[in-house]
Amino acid sequence: MIKIGDKLPDGFLRVKDSDGNARKVTTDELFAGQKVVLVGVPGAFTATCHKAHIPRFVANAEAIKAKGVDRIVVMAVNDHHVMKVWDEALCGAGKLDFLSDGSATYTKALGVDIDRTEAGMGIRARRFSMIVEDGVVKRINLEPEGGSGVTVTGAEAMLDQL
Repeated sequence: MIKIGDKLPDGFLRVKDSDGNARKVTTDELFAGQKVVLVGVPGAFTATCHKAHIPRFVANAEAIKAKGVDRIVVMAVNDHHVMKVWDEALCGAGKLDFLSDGSATYTKALGVDIDRTEAGMGIRARRFSMIVEDGVVKRINLEPEGGSGVTVTGAEAMLDQL
């Protein structure tokens, strides 16, 4: 599992841009030379992610960026079409980047994958948040396994850590 001081693994995520085009976004594009808050969630539109976790990042995006953060990236094991619609549903445009790890490849590379097959969801990301500076993990927060709430990975906790 990724830890403080580690360089993020090379890879890519997918995004559906405002013109409706799908494209790959490399980790270099996302993290090189930038201070980034990376938030991983089990799934778009799932109850806790949609109602409690990511809306707080949307509401606090300005305050987070005011602390020197260049971008806030939300990553989930959903396809880029779903992530685009989720972005629209949460009014995150211009505030957060909603990126897809549809096959859980990057989630596995980070070591934050969790098997939710029994719940009908397949491989997903554990709920996490981290501060990444120029591709290096400076802070990482993981929600306890088995929990369904947001205790240490939310926007307010991130604001306290910046």
